Order: sequence, then C-alpha cells, then structure tokens
Amino acid sequence: MFVTDCRREFYDVIVSQRVLLLVASDVDALCACKILQALFQCDHVQYTLVPVSGWQELETAFLEHKDQVKLLVKQGDDLDVPAYDDIFRDEEDEEELSEDESDGSEPSDKRRRFEEEVIERTARRRQRREWEARRREILFDYEQYEYHGTSSAMVMFDLAWIMSKDLNDMLWWAIVGLTDQWVQDKITQMKYVTDIGVLQRHVSRHNHRNEDEENSLSIDCMRIAFEYDLRLALYQHWSLYESLCNTSYTSANLKLWSVQGQKRLQEFLADMGLPLKQVKQKFNSMDMSLKENLREMIEESANKFGMKDLRVQTFSIHFGFKNKFLASDIVYATASLMESIEKEGPETTNFIKALDSLSRGNLDKLHQGLDLAKKQLCAIQQTVASCICTNLVISQGPFLYCSLMEGMPDVKLFSKPVSLCLLSKYLLKSFVCSTKNKRCKLLPLIMAAPMDVEQGTVIMVGIPPETESSDKKNFFGRAFEKAADSTNSRTLHNHFDMSIIELKTEDRSKFLDALISLLS
Repeated sequence: MFVTDCRREFYDVIVSQRVLLLVASDVDALCACKILQALFQCDHVQYTLVPVSGWQELETAFLEHKDQVKLLVKQGDDLDVPAYDDIFRDEEDEEELSEDESDGSEPSDKRRRFEEEVIERTARRRQRREWEARRREILFDYEQYEYHGTSSAMVMFDLAWIMSKDLNDMLWWAIVGLTDQWVQDKITQMKYVTDIGVLQRHVSRHNHRNEDEENSLSIDCMRIAFEYDLRLALYQHWSLYESLCNTSYTSANLKLWSVQGQKRLQEFLADMGLPLKQVKQKFNSMDMSLKENLREMIEESANKFGMKDLRVQTFSIHFGFKNKFLASDIVYATASLMESIEKEGPETTNFIKALDSLSRGNLDKLHQGLDLAKKQLCAIQQTVASCICTNLVISQGPFLYCSLMEGMPDVKLFSKPVSLCLLSKYLLKSFVCSTKNKRCKLLPLIMAAPMDVEQGTVIMVGIPPETESSDKKNFFGRAFEKAADSTNSRTLHNHFDMSIIELKTEDRSKFLDALISLLS
C-alpha cells in the first residue's frame, strides 16, 4: 500500500478503530511506538500493543487479533519505496491512440493527421521503452538490496507536528530513533546530517522558551540542546579511559588489541596532557579545570593521531539539575535492555523494560540499561581483539568470514541479532584498519555465532563493505535466500532484517560454498 498523506491515509483511518500495534525489536521502532502511544492517548484511541521479533511472531499476533482489531503493522525501519508512477502506468494514452481515424476530412488532411500521429505514436513508444527500462532498474535495485530510509520515529513525529500535537518528549524520541540508525550504521553520514538539520529546527522551536532563567532552574524541566560532541560511547557515564578503549572508532584507529596500539593510547593521552589518574576515574569526578576544555583538547590531539571524525553532531537532554544524557547514551542503554540475556520473567519483560527506559519518569531503568551497555561494549571489544589476534577473520574469496565458537567468552550475548550486528560492524572496521591486504579492505563480512546448541543452529549476519563511499545497501538478504534454495540448506528467514538468518550447523559448509559460488 502506497501512503502519500500520513495524516489522511493513515492516522484518520485508524483513529476511530481499535488498533493492533505491532512493534519490532529495535530502538527506532520503540521510539515510534512511544510517539504513537502519546497520540493515541490524546485522541482516546484504544489499542493493543504486541512486541514481535520476527515474521513468525507477526503472523501469530495477526491470527490472534484479526477478528477484533484494525491492523497496524510497525516494523523496524521504513525503506525507500519507489514512487507509484515509476512502477505503475495507466493505459489511457495507448487507448487514445486507437481511436477511429476516419472522420470525413479531406485526403490531404487525413495524410497530415496520419503523419502527425505516426510521429506522436513513435515518440510515445520510445518514452514507454525508456520508462520500462527505468522500471526494471528500480525494481531490481529495490528487490536486490536492503537499505534504510527515514527513521520511523521521525515519520511519526512529522505526523504529530502536522496535527499540531507534537511535544518535547515526542521530539526527543524522534532524535533517539535517528541516532539509533546512526549508531547501528544503517544510514549514510549525509542522510544523518540532513535529518539532524531537520530535527535541529524543531529543537529550536520547542526549546527556545527554556532558555530563560526560571525554566532552566526548574527541577522537573526537560531541555533538549543541539551540540557538537565527542564520538566516545557513554563517556559521561563512564571513565574517559574505558570509553576510549571500548569505542569502535578510537579502538580501531589506535589498534588497541595490540601492544603497539596500547602504546599509542598512552601517547595520545600524554599529548592531551591528561594524567592517567584523572582519565581512569569516573568522568563526573574529574577536575572541573580539565573538563572545561576537554573536547577541544581531545579534538586537537585526535587530529594528530589520524582521528579527524571524532567530533559529531548530536543532541543532549537535561532532566532537572543533574541528569544529562546524549542521544547515543539512550540508544545503547535501550538496546542493551532489549537484548539482555538475564532471565527475568516472561519473554516480553525485556521489551517492556526497554520501552519504559525511554520515559523520563523511569531514570532507574535507564541507568540499569547504561550499566548493561557498558558490559556489552566491553564484551564486543574483547571479542574483536580475540578474533583479530587469533586470525579468526578469513577471506573466502568474495567475502570475509568469521565464526564464533561455543565456549568463547560472552558468546551467548551474540546470539541476539542487534548485538551480533554491532559486533560484526565493529569487527569489520577493526579488521580494515589492521590488514595490509588492499583487496580485503573492500570485502563484506559474514559472521556466525551459536544460536541454540541443543537444536544445533547458528545465527548468521551479512555486513556490506566498510568504505567511505558506502551507500549502506546490503545484498546479503537475497544472496542468503538463493544459496539456501540451491543447496536445500535448512534455514529460517524470520528476521525483519533479511541479512540475518538462522541456519543448521551441519548445513553451514555447503551453504557457504554456495555463497562463494554465487558471489564470485
């Protein structure tokens, strides 16, 4: 279904119905869900919220509720759908050409009209051939590759803004949804910067009134600010040293898995003039004199060490006097809560915790998520170091391949799709920085991890090449399907992200052989 007017063709249709809201397991989807929940509360819309982690759960939820609710499906991210006129074409023009030419005119008029119509018909046929060629190209690109468009949370915020029901909380959820796409490396830098500019205008509109002294001192105020900040994960809630060690960008560029890399880190800190005692304690406990100019000091030294993109455009939020968070902090915390491997009640517990952590009244859950996120980032960097130092990343011809073995530290964490994708992207960046093989630097990566030992399954993800000009298009979804069909491999394509599959362990060899043959 093509929806061009989100308010008229979507919201006005469902506002008088009972709605089934199906929400995928990613942070952008949760943020879009929060915005819709706020709109439904405004308009007294009854709804049923069901979390779905894949196609099977989506089908089950639909079958359970189809007789009593209007269905609204919310998946993780909206893809760039081709325009209607690029795919479908009305036949009215062709019908006009077949009208009766005999109208009793003079022979000379008939000949002239006939010649004009031949020329016109020839031009129309040429236009149609060009349109059909363009259509084939668009559909091939759309079906062959998987890529992400505008954040779902931004789409929902735009809907709220059109209806004049947008609130500061909704704006923050839209910001977090966009930041999730950036953290997960789903969109290009150009797309991120463009969308940041759109949201920045809304931030100025919503938060200018909070600049006066009375509001800035309110204990329960909420203030969003645009700023250039450091590309260091959770550094304001961690120590600067641990953040430098566990951020993909700095770890990969400094090659911290090696002795030489650790030496470069010490040189980097020395160049900034920061004592080890200061950088290894909690950021909040650092001397104020050091924190005042910290960003400028780090940026200046980072440029000398080849890290020219350490500064990023982002947003921060203040809750009252002391609680300040960057948008990326919320993304890491919420994602960690959603994929927590700690068993606590029913399967939906993690989803509810993650959803609650996005509300400013649940700061305890947010802080719990931050603690889990630190453990996750440490586990990722330790696994990256282990894979590179033990040469687990191998070239299979058209792609790189890495498989985590049962018994490796934290391997259970990477049976979760978001965690495995994050690990794969961090590993590919680090491998590109470490290898001297120019060809390998341009290859995509396939990564596998144990899924269910008892059932003998692995989870596998495909990541596009790590290049500056990358358009973030992923071709592995279609390639996985073709390889599975050609070898009768027992696979499960259950995830909304088609580049993530589950595979029987004993079928892995023939599946990979088919992929090598297919992509060579």
